[in-house]
This record gives sequence, C-alpha cells and structure tokens, in this order.
Amino acid sequence: MQFGVVTLFPESLEAFVATGVVGRALSDGTISLDTESPRQHATDKHRTVDDRPFGGGPGMVMTPQPTIDAVNALKARMPAAKVVYLTPQGAVFNQATAKRYCLLQSVIMLCGRYEGIDERIIESCVDEELSLGDFVLSGGEIAAAAVIDSVSRMVPGVLGHPESAEQDSFAETGWLDCPHYTRPTDFNGMAVPPVLTSGDHKAIALWRRQQALKRTRLRRPELIDESALTDADKIFLNTIDS
Repeated sequence: MQFGVVTLFPESLEAFVATGVVGRALSDGTISLDTESPRQHATDKHRTVDDRPFGGGPGMVMTPQPTIDAVNALKARMPAAKVVYLTPQGAVFNQATAKRYCLLQSVIMLCGRYEGIDERIIESCVDEELSLGDFVLSGGEIAAAAVIDSVSRMVPGVLGHPESAEQDSFAETGWLDCPHYTRPTDFNGMAVPPVLTSGDHKAIALWRRQQALKRTRLRRPELIDESALTDADKIFLNTIDS
C-alpha cells in the first residue's frame, strides 16, 4: 500500500506514523509513505506558498502553482493514486472508506494549512474531499496520519494477527466492538465475566456478539441494520429495549 502526502510540514506527519504497527509496516516495506512539500515547487526566492485571500478577510490561502506542482510530482511517482483533500467540508471518513482506500493500493492526501487552499487546486487535481468530523484542525497532517493508520490496519501483514482488523469496531458487522478483558480475573472486586474463562468457544462467540450489539444499541443505534439481524439478535435486543 502506497501513501503520498502533500504537506508543508512533512516532519510532523512522519513523527505521527513512526511508531507502533504503522511504524513497523513502514520499516519492513509492507506500506510506504512518500511526502512532497509545496515549498519545493515555489518559484520565488522566499519559497512563498500562500497569499492574502481575494475579497479580504483574515489569514492566508495556499496558492495554486506550488501546491498543484507538488501533487503532480507525487502523481508522477504514484500514477494510479486517487488524490484526496483533507478538509472539514469533505465526506466524513469511516471504516468503509478505509476499506475502499485499501483496495486502491495507493492514495495521495493533500493537507491544507492557514485558511485553506485556493479553490482552483481542488478543481484541477482533487478527486475526493474527506473530513474526520465536524471540527477544525490547524492542518491536514493529523487527519492524514489517522487515515494512514486506519487503512494500514487492513493491509495484509501489518497486524500481528490477521483477525484483529476483522474484529475491530465497525468491521464485519458495522457495530461497535465488544468489551475486552485480560488478567487478573479479579481486579479491585471487578470480575471477568465467567463465560470468557469457561473454555466454551461457542458461548464466548455468542456473548461477544451480544455485547457488541448491546453496546451499539445503547451508544450508536444508527449503526444497526435491522434487516441484517438474525432472529436471535432480535430476541436479544428485545431484552434490552423492554
């Protein structure tokens, strides 16, 4: 899986992804990260990449030429990559988007700064706009790191156990994950549910499914597709809703 990022601060992004499973995947070549700064493509002696917005207002706007040239430089190295602009105005990123990007095998992300980027950049080279949610960051680097981390988890060989990604929240069923426990079996009077130490794998699987369904119903009910529920799921939900 190839990731490309257009950013004015490549060092900050590289620090975000240098540790944990993503850092190991970068080290062993399972995934790759290539960055390009618009400053490398600025043509004046001051390496200017921003200017005052037409019409007035606070802040600065990233200018078209160096930013588009930076995108094109990455496209030359990753010709099949989709170009994604990270912005609060984009579609909200979710697990389904992460799966789709993983299948693409290569993605270029454009990180804005200041008050944003010149609209002509979007018109010229952006395929998709993406948001982490209804809030504003100082730049797109944190969003890019989040996307890289989320997508990388689904790349074969990145996680130590291939089933880990399949059991994450929003994965196979689209529900939230079930509760997890480890040793000791009793901590400050709080015991591990007996079913998890029973050795009965069928009962454990049922408990985990029901707990995931319960947690989703209570916290994120909009994630439950009623048409995909089994009869047993519906009976269990009735015990929660009644």
